[in-house]
Amino acid sequence: MHNTPEVLISEVGPRDGLQSVKATMPTADKLRWIDALVAAGLREIEVGSFVPPKLLPQMADAPALVQHALQHPGLMVMALVPNRRGAEAALAAGVLKITLPVSVSEAHSMANVRKTPAQMLDELREVHALRRDTAPGVAMEVGLSTAFGCTLQGAVDEDDVIRLAVACVNAGADEVGLSDTTGMANPAQVRRLFTRLRAELGERAGAAHMHNTRGLGLANCLAAFDVGVRTFDASLGGLGGCPYAPGASGNVVTEDLVFMFEAMGVRTGIDITKLIAAREPLMAGLPGEPVYGMTPEAGLPKGWIAHHHPSSPSTSSG
Repeated sequence: MHNTPEVLISEVGPRDGLQSVKATMPTADKLRWIDALVAAGLREIEVGSFVPPKLLPQMADAPALVQHALQHPGLMVMALVPNRRGAEAALAAGVLKITLPVSVSEAHSMANVRKTPAQMLDELREVHALRRDTAPGVAMEVGLSTAFGCTLQGAVDEDDVIRLAVACVNAGADEVGLSDTTGMANPAQVRRLFTRLRAELGERAGAAHMHNTRGLGLANCLAAFDVGVRTFDASLGGLGGCPYAPGASGNVVTEDLVFMFEAMGVRTGIDITKLIAAREPLMAGLPGEPVYGMTPEAGLPKGWIAHHHPSSPSTSSG
């Protein structure tokens, strides 16, 4: 198939993006935003997180977002759950994939989920048992936070990262990805760690979740791609970061990541013009919130439609 996507871009803006913004986006705007993302060709969206609303009021409407998103056939509707109670709520809402944050850094783990990494493994086992018994068709992945360094702890031992990744798979995770929560990663480190992760976990090695804190988000995604990673988290307009990692602003901008891959002739399945249009409901729902991205500002290069897939005849592009 000429048009089968070669990489999966997982949009995390509605969760990771919104949870670090002070304002709460109205539900109606979130629904419009999700619809616009789907219209652009996104096939996996993290629509929210199932946490107590008093902790993150931005996420209080997660069940409604899940139910709405499920009306789009073929969309992988994903939500973050920090523990078994969150997983119960997410599964009750009908999510198709749950993702759990497990920090390699003890300090970040305590700040983020008030549990040690070892306690999070226990939580993961419980969530796995719950899923196995009540919703065996639901996928479960882990994003290893602070895999490349921690603003609180500093350097993070690469052996610890791999050891914890293996432990997560043994505890029931289908996939384990690596997250540069604090924006400390560099391309050589990304190449090294994902090479090890893939050697250790094979098919269960998961997504690259990079931040643009020091301007290396795209370079780190490319480094991960070069060693075989094919799933990438990104946030429309570069919205968000981690509220519990001081100074760690900025997810990789979905628009720029899609532009990079498409310009390389790597198919994402995403229409970049419609993707840029999906910024409109985002900005309408969060007036005054800064959005980022070089591609939306610069526009697409002259002759883009005809040339962005060197491998296919120009008539089939677009």
